[in-house]
Amino acid sequence: MKQRLLLITALLLGTLTITAQRRMLNVPELPGYVTLKCDFHMHTVFSDGNVWPTQRIGEAWRDGLDAVSITDHVEYQPHKQYVPIDHSAAWKIARSTAADYNIILVKGSEITRKMPPGHLNALFITEPDSLVKDDFLKVIEAAMAQGAFIQWNHPGWKSQQPDGIPRMYDIHRELIAKGWLHGIEYYNDVEFYPLVMDMCRDNKLAVMGNSDVHGIISEEFADPEYSHRPMTLVFAKERTHESLREAMFERRTAVWYGDNLAAFEEFAAPLFRSVIKAGAPFKDDGKTIKFELVNSSDIPMKLSGGPDGAPATLTVPARGMVIVSADRKFLSEPMAYSVDNIITGSDSVLKVQISPAKK
Repeated sequence: MKQRLLLITALLLGTLTITAQRRMLNVPELPGYVTLKCDFHMHTVFSDGNVWPTQRIGEAWRDGLDAVSITDHVEYQPHKQYVPIDHSAAWKIARSTAADYNIILVKGSEITRKMPPGHLNALFITEPDSLVKDDFLKVIEAAMAQGAFIQWNHPGWKSQQPDGIPRMYDIHRELIAKGWLHGIEYYNDVEFYPLVMDMCRDNKLAVMGNSDVHGIISEEFADPEYSHRPMTLVFAKERTHESLREAMFERRTAVWYGDNLAAFEEFAAPLFRSVIKAGAPFKDDGKTIKFELVNSSDIPMKLSGGPDGAPATLTVPARGMVIVSADRKFLSEPMAYSVDNIITGSDSVLKVQISPAKK
């Protein structure tokens, strides 16, 4: 009976018109690129999720996203007694709604195996039915024949990795050697795996972060504990399906979760500079200066390790400003800080230099 009520509720939700207000997200920009806000790991009633596919599009629109992928399991359909097995169903049902609300919909599926290799998403595929095979490598080969981007999901998930520590197995090294693995989830649902930053950097893979949502997104990531769902930021040449795909294969990604940003340093530094702006000193008494430090993004910037003569710590609030009082010597030399919530590796954060603007 519960299963029948679940399906009826999902069907009703799927017929609703989107009337809620869309949230506009202010995120850092990589110069020369468009930042696309994305969630590439979501489920519906066509595997083990609890909502209808169009509901996922409505949620994405309200959350301010640009692109999503519904990645229902190929091997696992617990609702199959009530929902026909069709590995393209969620995409077929959702694509019209996605087009109506200007959401880029990436066709994808989740390949569900024990560890190793664990779970992997095949994104940008065309024929998910071709992934129904017993031989894991044959599955990945079939996905690659369709131009798939392969993402390793939740590598430290305790159901498969009891100590919660992600590690590479021979099968993952084989996939990398063949060019058949392109990204790893650094953040999944409510968990993050710091070692993934090093794994991605060392193997030239994209760092990814997704919700892996099964229920209603606003309930699973509810205020005040969560200000937004976790997401992958993709730095694309333009806001199109093809540009999104190109950027992901070129590893131009970052992960935004909570108040934190995880990105390789070559992206993290310009992202920080795109949103943090120092004003010219508005007060100078001959010993100290005061100037404004403004943050235009939705990500607060938490700075620590300031030099003598400057604040030891600074938090520049999201869409906010702080007044910095510092020694006058910083008119001619920069103030060095660590940005504690911009993660660049398993044990490293972004280092920056801040100077007041010239009058």
